[in-house]
Amino acid sequence: MPAFGRIDERAVAALRQAIAEAEQASSRTVGFFIWRAGELLDEQHGAGVVPLPSRRTWYRLFAELSAGLHTTGSAATRRSVASRPVGAFGQVSASAPGELIQMDSTPLDVLVLLADGVTGRCELTGMVDVATRTVAAAVLRPSTKSVDACLLLARTVTPEPMRPGWPQALAMARSVLPWRRLTGLDERLEHAAARPVMVPTSIVIDHGRVFVSATFKDACRFLGINLQPSRKGTPTDKGHIESMLGSVATLFAQFVAGYTGSNPDRRGRHLEREHLWSLPELQDLLDEWIVASWQNRPHDALRDPSTPGRMFTPNQKYAALIEAAGYVPVAMSGADYVELLPTVWRSVNAYGIKIDHRTYDGPELNPLRHRSSGVAQRRNQWEVHHDPYDISRIWVRDPDGGGWITVFWRHLRAGAAPFSEMAWNHVAAGMPGAGEAEIAEAVADLLRRAHAGPAGGLDARSRRIAARTMAAAPAIAEEDEPAETDEAETQEGAPEPAHPFEFFDPWQEASRRW
Repeated sequence: MPAFGRIDERAVAALRQAIAEAEQASSRTVGFFIWRAGELLDEQHGAGVVPLPSRRTWYRLFAELSAGLHTTGSAATRRSVASRPVGAFGQVSASAPGELIQMDSTPLDVLVLLADGVTGRCELTGMVDVATRTVAAAVLRPSTKSVDACLLLARTVTPEPMRPGWPQALAMARSVLPWRRLTGLDERLEHAAARPVMVPTSIVIDHGRVFVSATFKDACRFLGINLQPSRKGTPTDKGHIESMLGSVATLFAQFVAGYTGSNPDRRGRHLEREHLWSLPELQDLLDEWIVASWQNRPHDALRDPSTPGRMFTPNQKYAALIEAAGYVPVAMSGADYVELLPTVWRSVNAYGIKIDHRTYDGPELNPLRHRSSGVAQRRNQWEVHHDPYDISRIWVRDPDGGGWITVFWRHLRAGAAPFSEMAWNHVAAGMPGAGEAEIAEAVADLLRRAHAGPAGGLDARSRRIAARTMAAAPAIAEEDEPAETDEAETQEGAPEPAHPFEFFDPWQEASRRW
């Protein structure tokens, strides 16, 4: 008996061709593929030449030929299966932390309150270490830029500081990591959180414009990192980071206020009315979740070869491998961080340097005004590095010493002290190791806070008004003038509700009769 019974082989070939044509097309029902197979038979052999099986036989044949191809299912899954390599999967082994790191970005399924007071989605860009499954770094941005990828490199080689409000169970001093031995090599780990520090050797990327940009390539070349682009349309080349990004959606994002679901069919209604987190607040929650949950969660791929029934956490795997691989600290100086920032080329004029309609000027630029840099390929302009998320200053390469000249924005009015100084001065309360119960309680408290939304109970409209009010307020108050106190707030303890002015409509005013 043939493999498909008494069905004509030409009919089988036609249906197989119809299924192959659907790899990159939209999803359709089984009835369409039966019709398409009949059309192919008429085109190739003539109408009525090939005997057709019954409709029920067509369905059984389709189920046999499309097994595992998702022909009538998800189009994204079907394309992923079609691009899968033929044959047994290979495996790249990594035996040292940072030896092989995979990097990618994806939209996060959470609505956030952006800086301009408008709700929107954000993108998650992360790096995962293949040897230990450690999330080396992860950042949230409205739209990922090349500077965000460079920021990930800087955060990978920099310890994660303990922040105010974090439980002491998350400190590296109370984790399974060899904190005492590592602190003797790197003093920065004294007040660090329980996230391993590693120096990437090779990074696997896709062909996204952020990762193939000149800024990111220059940053990797500066740090001595080898870039390995994956094949186009082959997500299996970096399956570890794909799995990690999916795990963030199921283990973290769905617990956060404003969760949108993985697709429109799973999205709720009126999510913008919830108490949404701002982007910096959500970034802080993500950093805490990585330290508290991900690094202490047993991973299925981290098993002892001699005892496969036992799973290890990323921190435990890192502690085991660091004994054999060793640890070499890489201290990022301020000049090193500036080297990782995007580069633009500008002329130094009498008024200074202009970038995005902002003027940067200072007495440090006096020797460079109306002077040629000598770089003919850049029209004799000067190399300027800037941070898209910090418009307060730029850095111009010094032609004499090879360092950097810091130039501030001409209209800058700065105020508060940096947050990092508070974090670095935070002293651990206890030295004993944190137990599983303490870590579990920290994770549970984190998810409760993420689901409840930000403190204060303000709705989205109120938060937008507050954000715009704070943006319009002066940066620092005059010292000589006392701050005005609202009379209603002084007497009653709460300010009067604000009544905004109406919009002036000249046509409506002209139609009124007085």
